[in-house]
Amino acid sequence: MSIRTNILIRVYLAFGLILLFALAVVLQMYRLQFVQGKKWKAMASKLSTRYESVEATRGNILSVDGSLLATSVPEYELHMDMFASGINDDKVFYEKVDSLASKLAQLYPDKSETEYSRMLRDARKDSSRYQLIRRKVTFQELKQIRKFPIFNMGKYKGGLMVLQQNKRILPFQSLAARTIGYKNENVKNGVGLEGAFVDYINGENGKRLMQRIAGGVYMPVNNGEEEIPAKDGADIISTIDINYQDVAQAALKKQLIKSQADHGCVVLMEVATGEIRAISNFTKTKDGDYREIYNYAISDANDPGSTFKLASYMTAFDQHKIDTNTLVDVEGGKYKMYYKDKLLKTFTDAELGNGVMTAKKAFEESSNVAVVKYIYSHYKDNPREFTDNLYALHLNEKLNLQIPGEAKPVVKNPSNRSWSKLTLPQMAYGYEMQITPLQMLTLYNSVANNGKMIAPIFVREIQRMGNTVEHFQARVINPKVCSDETLGKLKSMLEGVVLEGTGKSVIKNNLYSVAGKTGTAQLANGNAGYGVTHSYQASFCGYFPANHPKYAMIVVVNDPHGEYLAAKVAGPVFREIADRVYANDMEMNHNSPVHYVGNTTLPKVKQGNIKALKQVYTKLGVNPLYASASTAVDTSSGIPFEEIKYKTGTVPTVTGMGLSDALYLLGNAGYKVGVKGSGMVKSQSVAGGGIMPKGSKITIELE
Repeated sequence: MSIRTNILIRVYLAFGLILLFALAVVLQMYRLQFVQGKKWKAMASKLSTRYESVEATRGNILSVDGSLLATSVPEYELHMDMFASGINDDKVFYEKVDSLASKLAQLYPDKSETEYSRMLRDARKDSSRYQLIRRKVTFQELKQIRKFPIFNMGKYKGGLMVLQQNKRILPFQSLAARTIGYKNENVKNGVGLEGAFVDYINGENGKRLMQRIAGGVYMPVNNGEEEIPAKDGADIISTIDINYQDVAQAALKKQLIKSQADHGCVVLMEVATGEIRAISNFTKTKDGDYREIYNYAISDANDPGSTFKLASYMTAFDQHKIDTNTLVDVEGGKYKMYYKDKLLKTFTDAELGNGVMTAKKAFEESSNVAVVKYIYSHYKDNPREFTDNLYALHLNEKLNLQIPGEAKPVVKNPSNRSWSKLTLPQMAYGYEMQITPLQMLTLYNSVANNGKMIAPIFVREIQRMGNTVEHFQARVINPKVCSDETLGKLKSMLEGVVLEGTGKSVIKNNLYSVAGKTGTAQLANGNAGYGVTHSYQASFCGYFPANHPKYAMIVVVNDPHGEYLAAKVAGPVFREIADRVYANDMEMNHNSPVHYVGNTTLPKVKQGNIKALKQVYTKLGVNPLYASASTAVDTSSGIPFEEIKYKTGTVPTVTGMGLSDALYLLGNAGYKVGVKGSGMVKSQSVAGGGIMPKGSKITIELE
């Protein structure tokens, strides 16, 4: 075979192989395009697009009078398509890009005009279809941005993409912040009411179709619009009264600062309904300030001290072991207890008593010696008779509150491994047990409620679009904690504490009666016990008015410095809050006389909370007359007022009002409020009747 023939054979063979390979490629392309085309197109679409979740607007949390405690306001994230239809032509884009940069620099001066211009130009060169412009943009800022060059060309032509997000705010800031709680990704569901009712508040998220573009970034397919709209969350109507909450927090914080205490709490509860009107918890921080960090009222179970004596006397009275006039020798305030000639413990009274006294007097003076003698002498041979009654009161059980975090109470019985010869006498005055402040308040509330023990509630109802979804009432724990005879004795003794006993110097007043009990407990230092440190817990638990109870309250101050006796530490907080509540509750003090001095004239009526205004009119014996701009009234028969009405989405007029009424109206209309000055409202940043979305900020000036 010649060389030429050999070369030709090799060429033909190589050419044939190339033809076969080309034919295989064509066949495979045909197979992919026409045989498996639908399969691969679907897969490609799936890989290049996806649905992203769009967070629903969370429901509001409101106070019992409708004031906003927590709400969601819109925030926006802005992106830009550098090749939107209106700016696809380079000439149009480059003619206006510097003007857009100038406007952005004026609104957001953290970057210069040159920096904004460079950012936009670089994004154009990179063919960006989803350039980030700004995060955390408010609605008012968005309204301005839509008028900027390029962006004012329209929704699709200008390339502006707006993604709405929601920001959670507390209009009253720190008021009831710990009880309101928060949503936390690191804590299951969240904290407080935000966590407990998360399934209602969260709503149902929507979906937005996103498409993958260069660089692995996903941009909205439909200019940010949602393909599946989100469903807003339901509103939670709490039992908190924002005015009482303000009073409670201020009074507690003032005393904690004065005592330089480690922490403290206060809870105000409506007797008949079990609704919590105010709850405050403060912890001393490293910088010396006090903040709401931990909910001590429901989570901090400690030895309650002398406030527990109510349960001890209730048990002894109901089982006919003692009576109010049963005598006891307090031995000068020191009682040495022996067992088989061995000294077990010396029990002492904080303020040493003398000689013999009745059970009623011993309770009023908070004698530890007396209650130890009563309980030990009658139950030492059968301590279970005593502890079984405590269990019948459900003091060893959780209250099953509407919010998470409640500590389980510990009330011992003779079966416990830690039970000793000293356990029974120490339980008599509130030691060797763990009970939270709210659990103790529930016991006192049962006495005020004529023996009916109910579990406290924090939420009254759930609403969606103004319609009630679910309504809550207090659960009855025990319909009758003791006999009516015992109740009468306990009420008399609790009143006696304030009239003649340890609470007399601080809590007694001439306007309304108070019933309650002081409690000063020495705090244990872990396994080291009580004798290592001398830190105390001061508390006062009671109810008012004593003759017709409407509110029950507990105050606890932990580790005060200097003065530590409960009457002088917790007592002033109870008194200040009770005074303010009594003064503001028109139903509670409707029998108090009203005196006019000289030619006193009725004050000018300010517009605002009409319900409160009518209550004041009724109290003063004045006839309220409704008037309007188009209606004349005969003022000789009363005083006219004009009720403020406004459309949803419009700003109420608050000029001429006091701060409280202005906050009430603007807050209920859904706006954030900034305040300058003091006095009456002189002006507002947005005129009444103006159209603004909920969550926008309005500044009012006072003078």
